[in-house]
Amino acid sequence: MRRVTAAKRVLSVMEHYDIVIIGAGLAGSLAAIALAREGHRVALIGPRPAIADGRTTALMDQSIDYLKTLGVWDDVAPLTAPLVAIHIIDATKRLLRAPPVNFRAAEVGLEAFGHNIPNAPFLGILEKHEASLPTLERVPVAATVFDFGEVEVRVGLEDGRMLTADLIVGADGRRSAVREAADIDTFTWSYPQTAVVLNFAHELPHQEVSTEFHTGSGPFTQVPLPGDRSSLVWVQKPRDAEETLKLPLDVLSRTIEDQMESILGKVTAEGRPQSFPLSGMTARRFGKRRVMLVGEAAHAFPPIGAQGLNLSLRDVMTVAELVGSPTGRRLPADTGDRFDSRRRIDIVSRTASVDLLNRSLLSSFLPVQAMRAVGLQLLSSAGPLRGLLMREGIHPGSALQSIKESLRETFTRKTA
Repeated sequence: MRRVTAAKRVLSVMEHYDIVIIGAGLAGSLAAIALAREGHRVALIGPRPAIADGRTTALMDQSIDYLKTLGVWDDVAPLTAPLVAIHIIDATKRLLRAPPVNFRAAEVGLEAFGHNIPNAPFLGILEKHEASLPTLERVPVAATVFDFGEVEVRVGLEDGRMLTADLIVGADGRRSAVREAADIDTFTWSYPQTAVVLNFAHELPHQEVSTEFHTGSGPFTQVPLPGDRSSLVWVQKPRDAEETLKLPLDVLSRTIEDQMESILGKVTAEGRPQSFPLSGMTARRFGKRRVMLVGEAAHAFPPIGAQGLNLSLRDVMTVAELVGSPTGRRLPADTGDRFDSRRRIDIVSRTASVDLLNRSLLSSFLPVQAMRAVGLQLLSSAGPLRGLLMREGIHPGSALQSIKESLRETFTRKTA
C-alpha cells in the first residue's frame, strides 16, 4: 500500500462504490454528476476550496451541449455571457506585426462560440446538483492512502474511513495524489509568465465580443460577462505582475483601460486581482489499469484559446462513454488503459498548439515572429481557412473530417 500522507491505522468497515473521484473542483464535480446520472454509485472526495476561485471559464459550444445533457445548463445560463465574436489584435510593437483578426460565430452557423462562466458560482451550482443525486455521496475530506489491487482500488480518508471502488478518477489537480500513487510520471515545463485575473465593469457595452491583445509578454484577454462587465486574463512577466497586484484599484482601472485602448470606455476594477504562475504539464499516461486522470491531473497549460476546461470536459465525456450504464458486474480493470488510448491524440495536440502559440509571443527570433504574423495574416484574409480553424476549436476533429468530405466530394464529381 502506497501512502501519500500519514493515515490512521484504525479504519471503519469499508464501503464499496463503482467509481471514486478524487478532487471536487469543476472537472471532478462534472465527472461525478455524469456518472451518477447513469446510475453508478459514486463517491466524490475532496475538501471544499478555502479561497473562492476568482477566475472565469469560457466553455465552447460542444461543452455547453454536454452541460445540457447533464441537466445543469438551465441553472448555469443566467450567470453567463455569450461569445459571438473573438477579436485578436497584435499589440507586440514589433517590426513584423499581424493585422487584426476577427472570428465570428455566424461564419460557422452558430449564434455564439460558447459562454463565459464565473468559476465560483458555477461550482456552487454543481454542488446543489450533486446533493440531488441519490447514488452520489459527497465526502468533503482529503484522501490519504491509495492501494491499487487486482480486484479493486482502496482509498483511505483523512477521517479514518476506508472506501473501495472498481475504478478511481483522479481530478485532483497538478499535484495529483492519485497520479503520484499510481506511479505515473509527468512532463513539466515553465514559462517566464504570471497570469493576473480579475473582473471589471466598463462604460461601453462589450457587445458579446472577446478582445485578445497579443503583447510581448503574453495575451491580455477581455471576455464578456453579463451586463457591462468583463473578466480579464492578463499574462505578464512575473515582476510586472507583482507590481500590477500592488496597484491601488483606481490606478489599476486606468491601467487596464489604457491597455485596452479605451475600446470599452472607462474601466472600474472589481476587488483585488489574483495571480497564477504559468507552467505546463502532461502526464506520461492519462490512464492506467483502474485509474483515469482528468482535468489538470492529466494536463495543464496557459489560459490561451479557452482550451482548459473544454479539454477537461472531453476527458469527462470519455470516462462516461467508457464506463457506460451499470450492468451489475464489476467495471473492467483495463478501463484506464483504454481511456489513455482514447484521450492521447486530443490532449497532446491541444497542449502542443497552446504551447506553440504562447512561445511565439515570447520569442525574439525574427523568423518565428514572421511565421506568426504570416499565419494571422492568412487567417484574416482567407475566410475558408478561418472557418476551418473555428470549427476545429469548437468541435475537435471536425477540421480533418471536413477535409476528408471535401476530398470525397471532389473525387466523386471527377469520377461521375
